[in-house]
Amino acid sequence: MAFKLHDATTAPDASIALLKASGGPSGRASNVERVMAESPELLEAFATAYGLFGRSSLSAIEQQVVAQTANYENTCEYCMPWHTTYCIAAGMAPGDVTALRENTPLSSPRLEALRHFTRSLIQNRGKVSPAERDAFFAAGFAERQALDVVLGLAMKLMTNYTNSIAGTPLDEKVRHLAWKKPGIAMGSLAAGSK
Repeated sequence: MAFKLHDATTAPDASIALLKASGGPSGRASNVERVMAESPELLEAFATAYGLFGRSSLSAIEQQVVAQTANYENTCEYCMPWHTTYCIAAGMAPGDVTALRENTPLSSPRLEALRHFTRSLIQNRGKVSPAERDAFFAAGFAERQALDVVLGLAMKLMTNYTNSIAGTPLDEKVRHLAWKKPGIAMGSLAAGSK
């Protein structure tokens, strides 16, 4: 079954205003938002979480470290290209943009500590060890920033999981940044890796 890419003519009534607002000046929402429009509640929750994460205590670059770590860990081929553009817009060093796409070390120990903490939360389903939590704080982060990482992961769960079940097609605007997870052969996720 194919998921619909809704627009203002096909979306449920409760999603129409949200789609129009997410489209910005171009008037066109991203494909993941168009898929989410099938569930007005999901689309509203995503829009709310996205806005709140943007206002969080993490800098714009730190927010993208969280987002791209989630995109990498969840193998989200849809979100990785979009957030590559957001990394660039935030002023991230080109080497760090690449490092997030290739899972190689970041140039800053602080950003690397953020990525490690974020990755540990994902891989361990929120059960980070006291040592990992302490390392995050030792890198200069505070309790609020730890909680803002949780907010960012909640937002990314909505997009990463939606794209996984819907097979959301990549928007033309970011096709030149298409991404495949290094070391993952096509079909190995479905077949189960050993």
